[in-house]
Amino acid sequence: MDIKKDNYKVLALLAAFFLCMFFLGRAAAYVVSMTSPVSARADQAENWGLGFGAQGTQPTGTVSAEALKKYDAYYVGDSGEKVIYLTFDAGYENGNTEPILEALKKHNVSATFFVVGHYLESAPELIKRMVEEGHTVGNHTYHHPDMSQISDTASFQKEMDGVAELFKKITGQEMVKFYRPPQGKYSETNLQMAKEMGYHTFFWSLAYVDWYQDEQPTKEEAFDKLLGRIHPGAVVLLHSTSQTNGEILDELLTKWEEMGYSFKTLSELVNEK
Repeated sequence: MDIKKDNYKVLALLAAFFLCMFFLGRAAAYVVSMTSPVSARADQAENWGLGFGAQGTQPTGTVSAEALKKYDAYYVGDSGEKVIYLTFDAGYENGNTEPILEALKKHNVSATFFVVGHYLESAPELIKRMVEEGHTVGNHTYHHPDMSQISDTASFQKEMDGVAELFKKITGQEMVKFYRPPQGKYSETNLQMAKEMGYHTFFWSLAYVDWYQDEQPTKEEAFDKLLGRIHPGAVVLLHSTSQTNGEILDELLTKWEEMGYSFKTLSELVNEK
C-alpha cells in the first residue's frame, strides 16, 4: 500500500470538492440576486437629473419617459409639439408670487403651483387666488422631506394628506392629485405608493438654479438657460420664491411666444398620454 499516493488522492478529492462548492456558491448568489423581489431594489434612493443635447431638443432624464409611465409619472411631453407646461414649486411666500400671477394673467397662461404645508398655512389668500384664476395647486408634501427615505405607506400618505386636507379647508375643493417629489428625490417604491394613492407624479425637463434667495441669477443668466434650453413638450420648473422670476416672467412668456411656443396644463399632458 502506497500511503503517500493515497494521501495525494485524498487531498486532490478535497480540493476538487471545495472548488466545486465555491462555484456552486457563486452561481447560487447570482441566481438570488437576479430573482430577489423588485421591492428590494425599488427602495434605492434616486435624484432626478437631466442630460441636454442639441439646442431645441428634449433632454434625457434619469429615467425615460416610457419607463415612468407605469407609475403614472412624467417629465416631458410630446417632442413634436411646441408646447410648454409651466410649473412652480412654492415652499414659502416672500412677495414674488403676486408678480408671477400678474404675468400669468396677462398672458392667459394656466400654471401648476406645487405647494408645501407652510405655504398653505402662511398664504391662504394666494392659494385662493391661484384657484380663482384657473391655476392648479399640486402636492409638494407637507414638510418637504427627502421622500426617498420614506418607505412605509402610512408616513408617505401622512405627508400627502396633510397638504390635501389643508387645501380643502382653505378652498372648499378637493386637491387635484398631482405630486412633485421635494428636491427631485425619489425611489421606485415612492412612485408606486403615489400611484396607489391616485397621484400623478411630475418631474421636469427644464429648470435652473433660481432657489437661492441671496444669490439670485441675473436676467441675462436666466434667459440664457430658459431660452437656450427650451424645447417641445417642456415641463418647466421655476420657484415662486425667486425675485428674478417675478421680474422677468412677463418678458420670458413673451419671448417663448415669439419662438412659437404655446402653453398647456399638466391635466392636458396626462390626458394626452
